[in-house]
Amino acid sequence: MNYSCISGVAGDITRCKKHRFNVPQRWLFVYMSFIAVMIGNSIRVILSITITSMVYPSHEVHTYIDNTCQGPHPTVVKNITSSVDTIYNWDEYTQGIILSSYFWGYAATQIPFGRLAERLGGKYIFGMSIFVPSILTFLTPISIEWGESTALIVLRMLMGVASGAMFPACSTLISYWSAPEERTKMCTIIFAGAIAGTILGTTMPAVIIRYSGYGWPAVFYWFGIIGMAWFPFWIFFCYNSPEEHPFIMQQELDYLRESLKQQKSKKSSPAPWSSILKSKEVWAFVVALCGCDWAYFTVATDLPKYMSSVVKFSIEDNGYLSSLPYLSMWIGSFFCSWLLDKIVEKQCVSLTNARKVFAAISLMGPGVFLVAASYAECNQMLVVVMFVLGLTFMSAAYPSIMVNNLDLSPNFAGTLMALANGIAALGGILTPYVVGILTPHQTIGEWRFVFWIVFGVATCATVCVLIFTSTEVQPWNEPPTVDNDLEKNVSEKEHECVKKIDEEITR
Repeated sequence: MNYSCISGVAGDITRCKKHRFNVPQRWLFVYMSFIAVMIGNSIRVILSITITSMVYPSHEVHTYIDNTCQGPHPTVVKNITSSVDTIYNWDEYTQGIILSSYFWGYAATQIPFGRLAERLGGKYIFGMSIFVPSILTFLTPISIEWGESTALIVLRMLMGVASGAMFPACSTLISYWSAPEERTKMCTIIFAGAIAGTILGTTMPAVIIRYSGYGWPAVFYWFGIIGMAWFPFWIFFCYNSPEEHPFIMQQELDYLRESLKQQKSKKSSPAPWSSILKSKEVWAFVVALCGCDWAYFTVATDLPKYMSSVVKFSIEDNGYLSSLPYLSMWIGSFFCSWLLDKIVEKQCVSLTNARKVFAAISLMGPGVFLVAASYAECNQMLVVVMFVLGLTFMSAAYPSIMVNNLDLSPNFAGTLMALANGIAALGGILTPYVVGILTPHQTIGEWRFVFWIVFGVATCATVCVLIFTSTEVQPWNEPPTVDNDLEKNVSEKEHECVKKIDEEITR
């Protein structure tokens, strides 16, 4: 294999090129990050599906049947289990605590990990945000056997703590590896991994349980092994920045340096919290992400329940049909990314206005079609179509809302994502409780009110986005530093010396 090595300038490490594998390292980073986000999201959602095979079915009989659909098998509940399974008697309240415990830790660690990634680099922090939850996922059956629901709640909370680093650290890495003209496409590919993870996490558990021969524990073993297997490849192939990468081609390095020289500072600076918290553009980004996540968490947590309890899909149909909206959302994210880039490239509208329009579509689309699904009532095919359309429109968030933190401040992209995602994650805690309180009888009328709340939240977020969203790099992205002050003082002294010399010469 042919190698050549050169020494970098001003502190760069010696860089060796493998001419046989001339792979653009920024795109290798993108696809490795896509896989990581897919794994991270799948190990979060697998419990929502697997828990139905871990607990005894509810035998509660509801006599409140007004405004419900007539199903072909109204009382039959079939769990896929194995003779080696252990089944637990956890009530609905306990199951709700288990499912929401992940977000307790997830919301709490966003900002600390975001700042840590900006100061120390995102490579290992992002890697550990996948590796540690994967280990805990693998240990889930053992922990349940040891401490049942209490141990599972603690373990899920620890998973949330570690996973809280995923999006902030990833945003920090993107700020080093994405040129502005490629940023929309890169972010869409990476963050679309969350949708792919949801699809895997909702469809594969039933397959693994049915065919593995080891019951529901096999789900956690398989997903845990996949996450742990990804980690060494990430450590070998991906780095904090182009300057640290030993195999990046000089042409690619020069391209990224030139593209980012006006946006990225060379040294980490303290976060300008006062400016960040006073920025209406930042709060527009936070509100947009909160509005989008409220709709997403409502669907992600409760769509299978709505399909089964209200529309009366069979258990077998429910799993596949519940994944269809996510599949359409995943495909839609790539189309929206391509469309936004084309619109901006042809200068039809400014980048700011394009982001605003796509963000508004991603918010109002789900709000409108979720409400429409409730008015479709018992028309099963029409209900599925409404959910598919709703999440397809939500895919417009990926080239708009999910990129906006990088627009506003490449230097503090991790901090902004941590702030917004930490607040938005509260939706993962609140939506199960809100739905539980508002739908005690699982009727269409009760669920219609839930979807109208989604519409109301989306409307408020849309107004905020249309008024305040910006794509301009904010002034506080480059805060004053000691080095800048010293350089300024030296320049002033040099100027004074030159002036004195000129005066002496004229005398």
